[in-house]
Amino acid sequence: MFQPDKSTYQLADGHQIPKLGFGTYKIDNPELMDQTIATAYDSGYRLFDTAQLYRNEKQLGDAIKKVARRKDVFITDKVMEMNQGHDLTINSTDFSLQQLGTDYVDLLLIHWPVADHFFETWEAMEELKKQGKARSIGVSNFTRSQLELLKTQANEMPVVNQIETHPYLTQQPLIDFDKKMSIVTQAWSPLGRGVVLDNPMLLKMAQHHGKTLAQIILRWDLQRGISIIPKSKSSARIKENTELDFELSPDEMSMIDVMNKNQRTGNEPELVYELGHQY
Repeated sequence: MFQPDKSTYQLADGHQIPKLGFGTYKIDNPELMDQTIATAYDSGYRLFDTAQLYRNEKQLGDAIKKVARRKDVFITDKVMEMNQGHDLTINSTDFSLQQLGTDYVDLLLIHWPVADHFFETWEAMEELKKQGKARSIGVSNFTRSQLELLKTQANEMPVVNQIETHPYLTQQPLIDFDKKMSIVTQAWSPLGRGVVLDNPMLLKMAQHHGKTLAQIILRWDLQRGISIIPKSKSSARIKENTELDFELSPDEMSMIDVMNKNQRTGNEPELVYELGHQY
Protein backbone atom coordinates (compact mmCIF):
# COMPACT_ATOMS: atom_id res chain seq x y z
CA MET A 1 0.00 0.00 0.00
CA PHE A 2 1.18 3.52 -0.75
CA GLN A 3 1.99 5.26 2.55
CA PRO A 4 1.09 8.93 2.20
CA ASP A 5 2.51 9.82 5.62
CA LYS A 6 5.93 8.86 4.26
CA SER A 7 5.29 10.05 0.72
CA THR A 8 4.87 13.81 0.64
CA TYR A 9 6.60 16.82 -0.84
CA GLN A 10 7.40 19.92 1.17
CA LEU A 11 5.64 23.03 -0.15
CA ALA A 12 7.28 26.45 -0.06
CA ASP A 13 4.68 27.69 2.46
CA GLY A 14 5.59 24.97 4.98
CA HIS A 15 2.73 22.59 4.28
CA GLN A 16 3.07 19.07 2.87
CA ILE A 17 1.39 17.65 -0.23
CA PRO A 18 1.00 13.92 -0.95
CA LYS A 19 3.02 12.66 -3.89
CA LEU A 20 0.08 10.51 -4.99
CA GLY A 21 -3.47 11.79 -5.28
CA PHE A 22 -6.77 10.71 -6.79
CA GLY A 23 -8.37 12.68 -9.63
CA THR A 24 -12.16 12.90 -9.89
CA TYR A 25 -12.65 14.40 -13.36
CA LYS A 26 -15.81 13.02 -15.00
CA ILE A 27 -16.91 11.22 -11.83
CA ASP A 28 -20.24 12.89 -11.09
CA ASN A 29 -22.51 9.98 -10.16
CA PRO A 30 -22.94 9.95 -6.35
CA GLU A 31 -22.93 6.16 -6.09
CA LEU A 32 -19.83 5.83 -8.25
CA MET A 33 -18.13 8.63 -6.32
CA ASP A 34 -18.82 6.86 -3.02
CA GLN A 35 -17.43 3.63 -4.39
CA THR A 36 -14.28 5.08 -5.94
CA ILE A 37 -13.43 7.32 -2.98
CA ALA A 38 -13.89 4.44 -0.52
CA THR A 39 -11.64 2.22 -2.65
CA ALA A 40 -9.07 4.98 -3.07
CA TYR A 41 -8.98 5.78 0.64
CA ASP A 42 -8.63 2.11 1.56
CA SER A 43 -5.81 1.84 -0.98
CA GLY A 44 -3.85 4.64 0.66
CA TYR A 45 -4.81 7.78 -1.25
CA ARG A 46 -5.20 10.85 0.92
CA LEU A 47 -5.22 13.63 -1.70
CA PHE A 48 -8.50 14.08 -3.59
CA ASP A 49 -8.62 16.51 -6.51
CA THR A 50 -11.73 18.25 -7.82
CA ALA A 51 -12.61 21.51 -9.61
CA GLN A 52 -15.54 23.83 -10.02
CA LEU A 53 -15.64 22.77 -13.67
CA TYR A 54 -16.19 19.11 -12.73
CA ARG A 55 -19.48 19.93 -10.96
CA ASN A 56 -18.91 17.11 -8.48
CA GLU A 57 -17.74 18.97 -5.38
CA LYS A 58 -20.80 17.99 -3.32
CA GLN A 59 -20.51 14.35 -4.35
CA LEU A 60 -16.84 14.32 -3.39
CA GLY A 61 -17.45 16.04 -0.07
CA ASP A 62 -20.24 13.62 0.80
CA ALA A 63 -18.12 10.61 -0.20
CA ILE A 64 -15.13 11.72 1.87
CA LYS A 65 -17.29 12.19 4.98
CA LYS A 66 -18.35 8.54 4.73
CA VAL A 67 -14.79 7.19 4.94
CA ALA A 68 -12.52 9.75 6.62
CA ARG A 69 -12.17 12.62 9.04
CA ARG A 70 -11.53 15.97 7.40
CA LYS A 71 -8.08 16.31 8.99
CA ASP A 72 -6.99 13.00 7.49
CA VAL A 73 -7.43 14.03 3.84
CA PHE A 74 -6.00 16.65 1.50
CA ILE A 75 -8.57 18.32 -0.77
CA THR A 76 -7.63 20.27 -3.89
CA ASP A 77 -10.13 22.49 -5.72
CA LYS A 78 -9.76 24.76 -8.75
CA VAL A 79 -11.37 28.07 -9.77
CA MET A 80 -12.74 27.82 -13.31
CA GLU A 81 -12.31 30.49 -15.99
CA MET A 82 -15.82 31.97 -15.82
CA ASN A 83 -15.42 32.47 -12.05
CA GLN A 84 -12.16 34.41 -12.25
CA GLY A 85 -11.78 38.03 -11.25
CA HIS A 86 -11.49 39.26 -7.66
CA ASP A 87 -15.07 39.06 -6.39
CA LEU A 88 -16.10 36.04 -8.44
CA THR A 89 -13.07 34.07 -7.27
CA ILE A 90 -13.94 34.73 -3.63
CA ASN A 91 -17.67 34.16 -4.02
CA SER A 92 -17.29 31.01 -6.10
CA THR A 93 -14.79 29.58 -3.61
CA ASP A 94 -17.24 30.20 -0.77
CA PHE A 95 -19.85 28.26 -2.76
CA SER A 96 -17.35 25.47 -3.46
CA LEU A 97 -16.62 25.15 0.26
CA GLN A 98 -20.35 24.88 0.94
CA GLN A 99 -20.62 22.15 -1.67
CA LEU A 100 -17.65 20.27 -0.24
CA GLY A 101 -18.98 20.67 3.29
CA THR A 102 -15.73 22.04 4.68
CA ASP A 103 -14.38 25.35 6.00
CA TYR A 104 -11.20 25.14 3.93
CA VAL A 105 -9.42 23.35 1.14
CA ASP A 106 -5.82 22.25 1.48
CA LEU A 107 -4.94 23.57 -1.96
CA LEU A 108 -6.80 26.05 -4.17
CA LEU A 109 -5.66 26.46 -7.77
CA ILE A 110 -6.46 28.79 -10.65
CA HIS A 111 -7.60 26.21 -13.20
CA TRP A 112 -6.40 28.02 -16.34
CA PRO A 113 -4.67 31.39 -16.80
CA VAL A 114 -6.98 34.08 -18.18
CA ALA A 115 -5.50 37.38 -19.32
CA ASP A 116 -8.52 39.57 -18.51
CA HIS A 117 -8.40 38.77 -14.78
CA PHE A 118 -4.82 37.61 -14.37
CA PHE A 119 -3.61 39.67 -11.42
CA GLU A 120 -6.92 40.33 -9.67
CA THR A 121 -7.66 36.61 -9.52
CA TRP A 122 -4.34 35.93 -7.84
CA GLU A 123 -4.95 38.79 -5.41
CA ALA A 124 -8.21 37.08 -4.44
CA MET A 125 -6.36 33.78 -3.99
CA GLU A 126 -3.94 35.45 -1.59
CA GLU A 127 -6.89 36.88 0.36
CA LEU A 128 -8.55 33.47 0.57
CA LYS A 129 -5.36 32.05 2.04
CA LYS A 130 -5.18 34.83 4.63
CA GLN A 131 -8.81 34.11 5.54
CA GLY A 132 -7.94 30.45 6.11
CA LYS A 133 -10.23 29.21 3.35
CA ALA A 134 -7.25 27.75 1.48
CA ARG A 135 -4.21 26.45 3.33
CA SER A 136 -2.08 26.68 0.17
CA ILE A 137 -2.62 28.39 -3.16
CA GLY A 138 -1.30 27.57 -6.60
CA VAL A 139 -2.02 27.46 -10.30
CA SER A 140 -2.82 24.95 -13.01
CA ASN A 141 -1.74 24.99 -16.65
CA PHE A 142 0.60 27.97 -16.24
CA THR A 143 3.59 28.28 -18.55
CA ARG A 144 6.96 29.71 -17.57
CA SER A 145 6.13 33.09 -19.11
CA GLN A 146 2.86 33.27 -17.16
CA LEU A 147 4.61 32.42 -13.92
CA GLU A 148 7.22 35.08 -14.61
CA LEU A 149 4.45 37.60 -15.31
CA LEU A 150 2.66 36.67 -12.10
CA LYS A 151 5.87 37.19 -10.14
CA THR A 152 5.92 40.88 -11.10
CA GLN A 153 2.90 41.62 -8.87
CA ALA A 154 2.34 38.63 -6.58
CA ASN A 155 2.95 39.00 -2.84
CA GLU A 156 3.59 35.26 -2.72
CA MET A 157 4.12 32.79 -5.53
CA PRO A 158 2.13 29.61 -6.20
CA VAL A 159 3.40 26.57 -4.34
CA VAL A 160 2.00 24.13 -6.95
CA ASN A 161 1.69 24.20 -10.73
CA GLN A 162 -0.61 21.43 -11.95
CA ILE A 163 0.11 20.69 -15.61
CA GLU A 164 -0.47 18.11 -18.31
CA THR A 165 2.61 15.91 -18.49
CA HIS A 166 3.16 12.35 -19.65
CA PRO A 167 5.78 10.52 -21.77
CA TYR A 168 4.56 12.21 -24.98
CA LEU A 169 4.55 15.64 -23.27
CA THR A 170 7.39 15.59 -20.77
CA GLN A 171 7.51 19.38 -20.19
CA GLN A 172 10.90 18.96 -18.53
CA PRO A 173 11.99 22.61 -19.02
CA LEU A 174 8.85 23.81 -17.23
CA ILE A 175 9.30 21.24 -14.46
CA ASP A 176 12.90 22.40 -14.03
CA PHE A 177 11.75 26.03 -13.87
CA ASP A 178 9.06 25.17 -11.31
CA LYS A 179 11.69 23.50 -9.15
CA LYS A 180 13.96 26.54 -9.42
CA MET A 181 11.04 28.67 -8.21
CA SER A 182 10.29 26.26 -5.31
CA ILE A 183 7.03 25.25 -7.00
CA VAL A 184 5.93 21.60 -6.84
CA THR A 185 4.81 20.32 -10.24
CA GLN A 186 1.75 18.07 -10.22
CA ALA A 187 0.70 16.01 -13.23
CA TRP A 188 -2.90 15.90 -14.34
CA SER A 189 -3.55 13.17 -16.88
CA PRO A 190 -0.21 11.48 -16.11
CA LEU A 191 -1.24 8.62 -18.40
CA GLY A 192 -1.97 10.96 -21.29
CA ARG A 193 -5.67 9.99 -21.38
CA GLY A 194 -4.56 6.62 -22.68
CA VAL A 195 -2.47 7.82 -25.66
CA VAL A 196 0.70 6.15 -24.33
CA LEU A 197 -0.82 2.93 -23.04
CA ASP A 198 0.06 0.86 -26.12
CA ASN A 199 3.66 2.03 -26.52
CA PRO A 200 5.84 -1.06 -27.30
CA MET A 201 8.88 0.15 -25.39
CA LEU A 202 6.85 0.90 -22.28
CA LEU A 203 5.12 -2.48 -22.57
CA LYS A 204 8.48 -4.21 -22.68
CA MET A 205 9.64 -2.23 -19.66
CA ALA A 206 6.48 -3.19 -17.79
CA GLN A 207 7.03 -6.87 -18.55
CA HIS A 208 10.61 -6.62 -17.30
CA HIS A 209 9.47 -5.22 -13.94
CA GLY A 210 6.35 -7.37 -13.67
CA LYS A 211 4.26 -4.21 -13.54
CA THR A 212 1.56 -2.59 -15.65
CA LEU A 213 2.42 0.04 -18.22
CA ALA A 214 0.54 2.61 -16.14
CA GLN A 215 2.65 1.76 -13.09
CA ILE A 216 5.82 2.33 -15.13
CA ILE A 217 4.66 5.83 -16.12
CA LEU A 218 3.57 6.75 -12.60
CA ARG A 219 6.88 5.54 -11.19
CA TRP A 220 8.71 7.63 -13.81
CA ASP A 221 6.80 10.68 -12.64
CA LEU A 222 7.66 10.10 -8.99
CA GLN A 223 11.32 9.69 -9.83
CA ARG A 224 11.14 13.01 -11.69
CA GLY A 225 10.10 14.57 -8.41
CA ILE A 226 6.52 15.48 -9.30
CA SER A 227 3.17 14.79 -7.69
CA ILE A 228 0.58 12.75 -9.61
CA ILE A 229 -3.22 12.51 -9.60
CA PRO A 230 -4.23 9.52 -11.74
CA LYS A 231 -7.92 8.76 -11.96
CA SER A 232 -9.85 5.58 -12.60
CA LYS A 233 -13.32 4.20 -12.10
CA SER A 234 -11.94 0.66 -11.81
CA SER A 235 -11.31 -0.62 -8.28
CA ALA A 236 -8.51 -2.86 -9.53
CA ARG A 237 -6.72 0.00 -11.32
CA ILE A 238 -7.21 2.36 -8.38
CA LYS A 239 -5.31 -0.12 -6.21
CA GLU A 240 -2.71 -0.90 -8.89
CA ASN A 241 -1.82 2.78 -9.21
CA THR A 242 -0.59 2.79 -5.60
CA GLU A 243 1.76 -0.18 -6.08
CA LEU A 244 4.79 1.86 -7.06
CA ASP A 245 7.41 0.43 -4.70
CA PHE A 246 9.99 -0.35 -7.39
CA GLU A 247 12.76 1.58 -9.10
CA LEU A 248 13.42 2.51 -12.72
CA SER A 249 17.09 2.58 -13.70
CA PRO A 250 18.73 5.77 -15.00
CA ASP A 251 18.75 4.24 -18.49
CA GLU A 252 15.03 3.45 -18.27
CA MET A 253 14.30 6.98 -17.08
CA SER A 254 16.25 8.38 -20.05
CA MET A 255 14.44 6.09 -22.50
CA ILE A 256 11.10 7.47 -21.34
CA ASP A 257 12.40 11.06 -21.31
CA VAL A 258 13.24 10.93 -25.02
CA MET A 259 9.72 9.80 -25.97
CA ASN A 260 8.57 13.42 -25.83
CA LYS A 261 6.52 14.57 -28.85
CA ASN A 262 5.08 17.77 -27.33
CA GLN A 263 1.72 16.06 -27.87
CA ARG A 264 -1.10 17.54 -25.81
CA THR A 265 -4.43 15.91 -25.02
CA GLY A 266 -5.75 19.16 -23.52
CA ASN A 267 -5.71 22.79 -24.58
CA GLU A 268 -2.67 24.95 -25.15
CA PRO A 269 -2.36 27.24 -22.07
CA GLU A 270 -1.25 30.25 -24.09
CA LEU A 271 -4.42 30.05 -26.20
CA VAL A 272 -6.65 29.76 -23.13
CA TYR A 273 -4.83 32.75 -21.64
CA GLU A 274 -5.46 34.91 -24.70
CA LEU A 275 -8.99 33.78 -25.52
CA GLY A 276 -10.31 32.89 -22.08
CA HIS A 277 -12.25 29.87 -23.36
CA GLN A 278 -12.96 26.72 -21.41
CA TYR A 279 -11.67 23.32 -22.39
